[in-house]
Amino acid sequence: MKPLAYRMRPKKLADVVGQSDLIAPGKIIWRMVKARRLSSMILYGPPGTGKTSIASAIAGSTKYAFRKLNAATDSKKDLQVVAEEAKMSGTVILLLDEIHRLDRNKQDFLLPLLESGRIVLIGATTENPYINISPAIRSRTQIFQVHPLSVADMHKAIQRALSDKENGLGKLNVKLDDDAEQQLLLASNGDLRSALNSLELAAMSTPPDNDHVIHLTMSVIEESTQHPQMTADKNGDAHYDIISAFQKSIRGSDTDAALHYLALLINAGDLPSIARRLMVIAYEDIGLANPPAAARANLAIQAAQSLGLPEGRIPLANAVIELCLSPKSNSAITAIDSALQRVQQGHYGEVPDYLKDAHYKGAHQLHHGNDYLYPHDYPEDWVRQQYLPDQIKNDQYYYPKANGRFEQAYGRQYSQLFVAQRHRKPRNK
Repeated sequence: MKPLAYRMRPKKLADVVGQSDLIAPGKIIWRMVKARRLSSMILYGPPGTGKTSIASAIAGSTKYAFRKLNAATDSKKDLQVVAEEAKMSGTVILLLDEIHRLDRNKQDFLLPLLESGRIVLIGATTENPYINISPAIRSRTQIFQVHPLSVADMHKAIQRALSDKENGLGKLNVKLDDDAEQQLLLASNGDLRSALNSLELAAMSTPPDNDHVIHLTMSVIEESTQHPQMTADKNGDAHYDIISAFQKSIRGSDTDAALHYLALLINAGDLPSIARRLMVIAYEDIGLANPPAAARANLAIQAAQSLGLPEGRIPLANAVIELCLSPKSNSAITAIDSALQRVQQGHYGEVPDYLKDAHYKGAHQLHHGNDYLYPHDYPEDWVRQQYLPDQIKNDQYYYPKANGRFEQAYGRQYSQLFVAQRHRKPRNK
């Protein structure tokens, strides 16, 4: 027998749960189906959120032939079979799973079929199509993002599966406790396929009681659910989203959110990404507001790498909490990016002669190094002297911030030197 999630797959749009922004009356896919003016599309989102269900429902609602292939495992010959069917019988809806893995040979075969309209492609992927799908495919499709199902949508689908006597579990007389259902929904994390398959496993492996009722309690559901974990695939879309949220939480000084995302990365065993991101954060987001934090973050990373996981979680947590609660400053990255932008725009200027290399014979005749003022020969090891090229001598890249005692001190020193060096006050950003 086919799995419950397969049997409960909708046959028309009205049966699809969730994704109301796409399939509710008046929305884009509903309008396509109603007008029978289908265009090829890519459905992008996490597993179990209804990508295949939407494709199946579109086919069922339009009565077009529906075929399903996998871009990674099915061959060009399989595509040719679908193309022949479309040539003989008219429009065919092709659900192409894992479309981000479509190779160039299959893509070249498919493109003219999409342009002719003989095949309506519905590509399904968990990867970001703007990163992982070729521009040639993207230009011929509309991209729709699907989202994890809400608790209300999941509840609706679970109750439908329990009551459906033809495709669901309606003939089994299953009683699902309320707290057990909540556990099922929590464990599946918006993945309806996972929830339905866990529900079926629980129902089929639990013997009926004396009243012929299959009673699914919290403990039964806990035993039957598979807890989804964030993928450790470094090319996966979720990987980059978690890392992005990790840095932004530390930047925003939300300690608990940062620890949550750290836990996800630790759970995935992704120590290299944690180490790299913490070092970036220490210099980019904390920066000159608290320079010692970068050194301590580096020591915590070294300790974690030496200990390995799970023990390495302890120094990592120390570092994350300190970085969250530290004063923040991005003045260093802003300064170097400003300088880089000027250079990339062609504002080089010429190094003043007295700053040029003078270690070789003949430099004196070229006036290289002549008139250079050696700061250590002067009181306080400083002397007023122009260092920027004449063409950009008024440029200012660093704008001190007042976050943390370190940068406050650096800012005061910078302002004094700027005034003394250039006879004017530094600009404030």
